[in-house]
Amino acid sequence: MTIKNQDKKTIASLLDKHLNQQEQILVQKTQMGTTQAYLASVSLEWLANRVNFASELPLFQHKYNPHTQNIIRDAQTIGEIQQRPLDWSRQGTIVEYLLTRKTHKFPTLLVVIHNDWVDNPHASSWDNHQQAIKSTTEFISLDNNDTIGILDISNNISLFALDGQHRLMGVKGLMTLIKTGSLHLYNKNKKPTGKLITLDDLQIDSAYLHHLSQEKIGVEFIPAVITGETREEAKERIRSIFVHINLSAKQLSKGQLALLNEDNGFAIIARKIAVSHPLLQGIEHTRVNWDNVTIGVNSEYLTTLWSLQDMSEKYLIHTFPHWQPADKGLIPLRPHPTELNQGLQLFTQLFDHLASLPSYQRLADGEEIVTRPRFSYEKKGGIGNILFRPVGQVAVIQALGILVFKLGFSLENIFNKLSPYDSHGGFSNIDKPQSLWYGVLYDGNKQRIL
Repeated sequence: MTIKNQDKKTIASLLDKHLNQQEQILVQKTQMGTTQAYLASVSLEWLANRVNFASELPLFQHKYNPHTQNIIRDAQTIGEIQQRPLDWSRQGTIVEYLLTRKTHKFPTLLVVIHNDWVDNPHASSWDNHQQAIKSTTEFISLDNNDTIGILDISNNISLFALDGQHRLMGVKGLMTLIKTGSLHLYNKNKKPTGKLITLDDLQIDSAYLHHLSQEKIGVEFIPAVITGETREEAKERIRSIFVHINLSAKQLSKGQLALLNEDNGFAIIARKIAVSHPLLQGIEHTRVNWDNVTIGVNSEYLTTLWSLQDMSEKYLIHTFPHWQPADKGLIPLRPHPTELNQGLQLFTQLFDHLASLPSYQRLADGEEIVTRPRFSYEKKGGIGNILFRPVGQVAVIQALGILVFKLGFSLENIFNKLSPYDSHGGFSNIDKPQSLWYGVLYDGNKQRIL
């Protein structure tokens, strides 16, 4: 579908007339259930300047800690709080993510439109029954369906982030860094750690910084009070929306994170080995559990994807220490394809040697996995072999990484010793006191893997 030039000019003229005013913003109205909301696109600079934390509302000033910018929780405020406390240790991590990752992306923030009269029970906007005679949002429709229009965000209106306050914290930190050239890093309670992020250290072009400040982010506005609500009903609605958002946003499992992660080099290598190496391919299905961290006692899986990522990291970290981010919490940078190929070759060589062990050779001969990891006292007891338990696999491969990359042993010499050791049951019967692994990987008192 094409829009005629004259129509485009008319639309552009109308929008320019309204959008050139700082107190108005173009939005699209949405509605789910009884909740009306307004979607908009704003710059990071606008977000940092106009949107605040809920703790900064006038309502909380008598119970506001200006140092941590959190609300003091007590009998007076516990019924008013609508968010979790701010964790200032996250700010530096988010700022570095925005600065260093060209593919950075934030989800839409949920912002509440609040007006001065909301916290004044004697304001004319409340009727005799203390019900609101108007909403805190003023929407001017620009179409016949009442879906696209202008939202009033004049200076007597305050905006606070209901969901996304740590993203907001990161954006505010970014703007501070751009304006002053440095940003102090804090602990959880906003006590300075003594560390700084500086533009000089990052060596980022000033033109890119300006572009960054003008990047657009999605914001969804909801009213603090809607027509007909009492203040108590409005407060309950806002708190309920916050809880519903967080309850419905189910976190990915560790296995799913490993499956989807395109930045972590160790995760990428783990996925590649999981689908390419014969040791991990069964006759009818893969021997890798993609979702869970552990495998069940009756499972036909040999290992998990999360454990493969752990093995990959513990083995390859000696060669590729820079694959880990400098600070915990930062998203790692995706390694260069040449490094990924090199890492896959090293990990494949390791798995080729692992596949030669007698315990794993039995799989190639058609023997089932299920009895191998079970302990002797369990129903349909097995041989308790650590090579069939993820924790044992990770421990062995971590040791192999030290031997190969730190002590200079060759895989050939190592496996020339491990094969006869395995043939004589060295990796088996770890639930027996005579086993080398008893008390190391197996807890004899609680009869479980450590």
